[in-house]
Amino acid sequence: MASERKVILYIAMSLDGFIADRNGSVDWLPEGEGDFGYSDFYETIDTLIMGRTTYDQILSFGIEWPYAGKKCYVFTNRDHPCDPNTEFLTGDILSFVHNLKSKPGKNIWLVGGAALANTFMEYSLIDEYWVTVIPVILGDGVRLFRDGNPSIRLSLQNLEQYGDVVVLHYMADKINESGLPGFSLHRD
Repeated sequence: MASERKVILYIAMSLDGFIADRNGSVDWLPEGEGDFGYSDFYETIDTLIMGRTTYDQILSFGIEWPYAGKKCYVFTNRDHPCDPNTEFLTGDILSFVHNLKSKPGKNIWLVGGAALANTFMEYSLIDEYWVTVIPVILGDGVRLFRDGNPSIRLSLQNLEQYGDVVVLHYMADKINESGLPGFSLHRD
């Protein structure tokens, strides 16, 4: 029997824990210095989940949709455009993710943003954390890990260094597999 798909938070953050600066920009991320293992990771997934703010930011780059050929879900509580590349969702994240993980396929990439990632952490839905630490201190911005999250024990699986950039790969030690009752998303 095939193993259950994993939800993987694969994300870059500053050394001081931010995924975007105070203006919501990610222009501090390095360009043209290699992909820090992204291509290898990308081959292991066939599904993406993101929040609406992350989706809007990707569209703001003015590039062709970068995830063609992958199933993409966007959680939102706002009106949304018709987009053949994505399926917009509201409502019960917990049931949706458990159902998605039980279906055949490759792993599932939790792209972001912070609010959705923190909701996934709250409900113990993240199996692996791949955090690329960028050597910059932003001082303010969108923090990846909010105050009040539950304690989550992690086991280091690997670390890779690419120049001044470090990619940390952790597995979450699952303590509470039962999750919580249905949840309605109030932010993204």
